[in-house]
Amino acid sequence: MSRIKVANAPCSWGVLEFDLDGEAAGYANVLDEMAQSLYAGTELGDWGFMPTDPLVLREELDQRGLTMLGAFVPIALANPDAHEEGISLAVKTAGLLAAVSESPFLVLADDNGTVENRTRKAGRIQTEDGLTDDQWILFAQGAERIAKTVKEETGIRTVFHHHCAGYVETPEEVGRFLSLTDPEIIGLCFDTGHYEYGGGNAVEGLKSFAERIWHVHFKDCHPGIAGPARNNGWDYFKAVKNGVFCELGKGSVDFPAIVRELKARDYNGWIVVEQDVLPGMGTPLESAKRNRNYLLTLGL
Repeated sequence: MSRIKVANAPCSWGVLEFDLDGEAAGYANVLDEMAQSLYAGTELGDWGFMPTDPLVLREELDQRGLTMLGAFVPIALANPDAHEEGISLAVKTAGLLAAVSESPFLVLADDNGTVENRTRKAGRIQTEDGLTDDQWILFAQGAERIAKTVKEETGIRTVFHHHCAGYVETPEEVGRFLSLTDPEIIGLCFDTGHYEYGGGNAVEGLKSFAERIWHVHFKDCHPGIAGPARNNGWDYFKAVKNGVFCELGKGSVDFPAIVRELKARDYNGWIVVEQDVLPGMGTPLESAKRNRNYLLTLGL
């Protein structure tokens, strides 16, 4: 029997890994509103957003009845000079996770939004925009090395998050990354919204990569924004600012089918709601409540 648990993430309150205009909410407010919206867990957000003292962080989580289930760590994997610093950040982050929770994931990603061509062409990537064969090997080996080190030093498993405006965006790129990495060492964090904006169908992606999916992010993709973004050449940041990742159930992702597929496969992990709300864009609490109520209609 599937026992899917529902969490949210700080990005839904405007706490993004990108430097954008506006001031995001503080961690206490974010955690308060997550609990108020009936979510059972959270991810960490950027290092330093939440307390990094494990005793303090555990107390903050416990008093709200929240579980810490992962942390998003972006590293420029195509750049070998970034690997050593990336390992240090990953191990430090995973150590904090291990101290406050059972069985969380390190959510490894490319350093998205930092390569001009990939950022400018997010949502409409072509084959010629991708990595060379040698770069793919370097990228995959870097990811594996980080995941191995994190597991050896902290006991935490790593999942890779495909993401628009990074080098693993399209369905073909997701498949290429998985083909080059050991399924015993690194899993996939499947993100429904990024998969659709990256040119795929989330239900088909879930089926195709099911054996590698250890962690799931629920994000929607608004076709009324994605279409103009592609047609008018918007970069990733403009698409996000214009709301390409909308509230759940208002975009192109077929969440009823996604939930049916997860339950049919007896997925018993977490799903994390991610709706990239920019600072000053609407009221995150109300969006979080609407997203939670929508998932309740799907039996979650």
